[in-house]
Amino acid sequence: MMGPGWYLRRLSRMGPAEVVGRARHAVVQRQWRSAPPTPPDWPSHPRFTATLPAGALDKVSGEAAKRLLATADELMAGRAEYFGVERTDFEAPDWFLDPKTGRRAPSAVYAFDVPYRSEDTVGDIKQIWEPSRHQHLTVLAAAYALTGSSAYAARAAEHLRSWWAANPPLRGPHWVSGIELGIRLLSWVWTRRLLDGWPGVAELFEENPDFQLQLWHHQNWLATLRSHGSSANNHVIAEDAGLLAAACAFGWFPESAGWRAAAMRSLDVQLGRNTFDSGLNAELASEYHGLVLELGLAAAAEADAAGTPAPDSTWDVLLRMTDALASIVDQRLRPPRQGDADDGFGLIVDGTATDRWASLLASGDALFGRLDWWPPVPADDVRTPLLASLVSRTPRVSGARPGRRQAHLRDAGMTILRSGPVWVRCDGGPHGFLSIAAHAHADALSLEVRHDGVDILADPGTFCYHGEPRWRQYFRSTLGHNTLELAGRDQSVSGGPFLWTRHAVTRVLEVHTPDNGPARWSAAHDGYAPALHRRTVDLDGDVLKIVDEVLGDQPPEEARLAFHFGPSVTVMLDGTTARLRWTAAPESPLVGAPSAGRPDSSVAGAPGAGHLGSSVAGAPDAVGGEGLIGSPAGAGQPGSPVRDGGRAAGSVAAAGRVGPATGGGASAGAAGDPLVGRVSGSLAGAVRTAVMELPSELSWTVHRGDTEPPLGWYSAGFGRKEPATTLVGSGSPGLLTTLLRFS
Repeated sequence: MMGPGWYLRRLSRMGPAEVVGRARHAVVQRQWRSAPPTPPDWPSHPRFTATLPAGALDKVSGEAAKRLLATADELMAGRAEYFGVERTDFEAPDWFLDPKTGRRAPSAVYAFDVPYRSEDTVGDIKQIWEPSRHQHLTVLAAAYALTGSSAYAARAAEHLRSWWAANPPLRGPHWVSGIELGIRLLSWVWTRRLLDGWPGVAELFEENPDFQLQLWHHQNWLATLRSHGSSANNHVIAEDAGLLAAACAFGWFPESAGWRAAAMRSLDVQLGRNTFDSGLNAELASEYHGLVLELGLAAAAEADAAGTPAPDSTWDVLLRMTDALASIVDQRLRPPRQGDADDGFGLIVDGTATDRWASLLASGDALFGRLDWWPPVPADDVRTPLLASLVSRTPRVSGARPGRRQAHLRDAGMTILRSGPVWVRCDGGPHGFLSIAAHAHADALSLEVRHDGVDILADPGTFCYHGEPRWRQYFRSTLGHNTLELAGRDQSVSGGPFLWTRHAVTRVLEVHTPDNGPARWSAAHDGYAPALHRRTVDLDGDVLKIVDEVLGDQPPEEARLAFHFGPSVTVMLDGTTARLRWTAAPESPLVGAPSAGRPDSSVAGAPGAGHLGSSVAGAPDAVGGEGLIGSPAGAGQPGSPVRDGGRAAGSVAAAGRVGPATGGGASAGAAGDPLVGRVSGSLAGAVRTAVMELPSELSWTVHRGDTEPPLGWYSAGFGRKEPATTLVGSGSPGLLTTLLRFS
């Protein structure tokens, strides 16, 4: 649990209106403890009319249906995976069990007394919450809709009845957080819709007093305790989307019309506040851009289907978000890995091999129409035709759209430099959203570099939120990103796992992004005031030049420049020259998708791709042909200088598979040498290379899988991490030039 200091810091980031609002919420929560609210009478003959239009299912491609059924069959066999932890109890899941720690959250405690932030008490709350979003039930329901097999429907019904019985209103951990209730409502709407035609569906929903009780309490909770103030981020979008969808599809209560109107107004306002004019999500966390867009599209489509359409301003924000996504993705349709990511999805009706981002762009194409500059998008997901079938008219366009692909999204401070297969993201934007910047990282002026979709200089990701504070701190630290750290501290000051008390201010100084020819970006930030860090990046063909300068009368004497490589990149460091090697991604776009709600593995070059039960690429049981690269004794050890002429990584080890490095050092390679780099996956494909000339003014060390302190890690998805090579140059700041040349 958080200590008194955290609560004081959190309070300091609230305005007067938020303090008053939170006080009102506390009063309501005390009242509900002794006198829970009572739902009105259930209508005598409720009818569900929010069904799919005739022919909607016929538009689902055979390939999309095949992927969906493969996932549904895994669920029927009792297998599911959440955040890298496989479960085999999904025939009859324990809704309170954290399989990672083995702990079980209290189920009979008043919801607002559950210490959900304490892993010692409840386990990892994300592991407990995620299955109860019921997104695996929409997968089972979609499988029924496509096949007519009642086994899928019966299993979904069993899980719903089990959950309703185990989670009475306001009891246990599943009634604590509004985002969980909102997403769960959206899942119930689609489960009911997709089970239409199953003989037991009315008995499960309309004629079921347990569903009546749950449905009313979920909506009343959201209408009463909506997030606001410094917490009005993606949480409030999920709350509004769930309340709006449920009030439209299950509009059977006296309050339903009022709930629908209030949720629609709030969703319109909050989508606008959570989105820059450029269309990027204001939290500056790419995964949350996807979550908010999914939630917004699902809610707006639901309102259309109910004959109470959302205002044009709502659709215009969703249009801008879609065009922005099309602008920033790389050649494999992967967006940046900026800020926090917890693999959250708004609506899942697809199988695990369906790419989330391609699906969102396909939905944008169906709802708004693609522009000439959009990247090619495969239109073979389940969600797009079903979602589009609910919308009364397409394309839903009323505002102006970009005439060319946006390279510099000024208000968000994101700049994408492109040259052939080279994609570079430059971070010159605000630290984060609202006063707490909850999902921000201390990553000002950081870079991501990809070659044909493969992470070369990688953003290491997120890994965790609660329970492991030193890992939380590392993955959002300045040293954990491809930027410059001064005086051994972060650019922005953290006040807790979702709280920043001082935000570095960044200013973009120069941007030149022509359609062809050399591109340039330059920006500076004041996170180390009075010193100023300025970075200039030039991309000319296959050559990337990075210049770091520290300006000011008294710059800090200690500087560390970090470069984090993707997990598929092997690094050989010789003095200040790093030779890079990786296997090219396959010709077709790699896809990564939810495994009953989660991406579960990382294929080389495409984090998040995989299927239920697969292993992370590069683990000992990954695909054959993997080689691990060592170095001579004493050379390239984590935390130690690499001697001139020392071999770190540059050829494939003759031995077979060797486990990835763990602990504070490196595991042995084929000859017992310390591990510095490795190649993930098969080397049967084309091998790519690059050379990186590092600043000679700094002393360079190699890190991989260090734990004391953490350094040299890559998180392909929430709850998962694997060793990856990091180079750190230490010394005095000055004029530091780095050159990266692709072969």
